[in-house]
Amino acid sequence: MKNSGFRLLFVLFAFVSCGSDDDSLQRIDQVLNIYVKNSAGQDLLNAKKTGSYSSYAVNDAFGVADVAPVSVPLKVTTDSIYYFEYLRGAKRRTLDSLSPDNRTYHSKLAFALSRTENNVVITTVDSMEIKYRWTPSVFQVSEVRYNNQVVFTKTADAPNAINTITIIK
Repeated sequence: MKNSGFRLLFVLFAFVSCGSDDDSLQRIDQVLNIYVKNSAGQDLLNAKKTGSYSSYAVNDAFGVADVAPVSVPLKVTTDSIYYFEYLRGAKRRTLDSLSPDNRTYHSKLAFALSRTENNVVITTVDSMEIKYRWTPSVFQVSEVRYNNQVVFTKTADAPNAINTITIIK
């Protein structure tokens, strides 16, 4: 009986000490919707349109092998506009650690976009760097660079949202 009373006390203590409140939850904000258009506004991810990309591959530049595929599904809006949805999958490396409670991580992706011109497949390889802000209260995308150009930024106090990026090619 002594032993079961001790176990009950231990379980009760563990349950109470593991309790949480809303202030202890970390907000996760890392979804990226990536649209690719030309300067005239044509959706370049709609393979049915002339001049658009017909295939693509995405690789993790920090991957353990030369080819480290990352799942970046092609999705379509109700208006039939195509976009990439990036949730996660590439390795993140620490870029800086300002303090134990304020860090910046980054991932690097290589996008291989292919289209056919005059019966010849032309592949363009672009780079995307995603920077993340980490604190005990938030993990969020803070900046995105596409081919070394800043295409997205988000302030530390911005609310969660789907982070939308439009690449002009």
